[in-house]
Amino acid sequence: MKIKSIAYLACLGWCASLVGATLSAPTAVQVQPDPASAVIVVLKAGTEQPVASDKVGPPPAGWTAVDVPGPFVAFVKNKDLSKALDVIPGANVYLTPRDGTPVLTTFAAGDKAEITGLHGGWTQIRLEKTLVGYIQMSPAAPAAPIAEAPAAPAATPAPAAPAAAAAPAEAYIPSRLYEGTLASTKSLLGGKKPYAWQLSDADGNLIAYVDLSHLLLTDQIENYSGHPVVVLGSLKPIEGSKDLVVDAEGLRLK
Repeated sequence: MKIKSIAYLACLGWCASLVGATLSAPTAVQVQPDPASAVIVVLKAGTEQPVASDKVGPPPAGWTAVDVPGPFVAFVKNKDLSKALDVIPGANVYLTPRDGTPVLTTFAAGDKAEITGLHGGWTQIRLEKTLVGYIQMSPAAPAAPIAEAPAAPAATPAPAAPAAAAAPAEAYIPSRLYEGTLASTKSLLGGKKPYAWQLSDADGNLIAYVDLSHLLLTDQIENYSGHPVVVLGSLKPIEGSKDLVVDAEGLRLK
């Protein structure tokens, strides 16, 4: 216990000496105090030294914990969205939309997130949260690279958010870009679907239905069918079901 206390005090003293200091070289802030862990952000040389975090206990020798303010481009699984299109507290938030990707944080009650896109079975979010990251205090091997996360899609200015008291069926997401394979919902064996078209993932699973009724196409819709596409539109839940629909404003091949 005494050894841990001494190490912690030494770390605090080291951090205090850096108040107001700037970084002399690009510095990786990592998810865990481990050189092989994923990188949250790389701070440029000349950036002011991050504030030491008091949200966690003393880190291992050679590391310091720092607060990293958001926003962050991150991803959650579609199943972790509520009917009102809110991220469910307790859901894992990931760095990239791939299975096995590092967990960035766990979504907590009170956290703020804005949906900015769909990527198959994943939802891209803009996470407004201060995270705790780790900086290596002594020279060591470079941190292991991670797959680059898709850039946040360009979007039109968002209108005012819906009132908090709005019913879940009225929830919607301002115009964003959504990706998937455009597929017809018509089937001789299946029942009638709420919309004639849908976005599907690589396995043919439904991501969201697509409402094309307000879209003026210059090409035949069949030219898009079965191909990866990007849809610009607003995402909203379908009343009486767990499914979503994109009210399309634009459509192009990916």
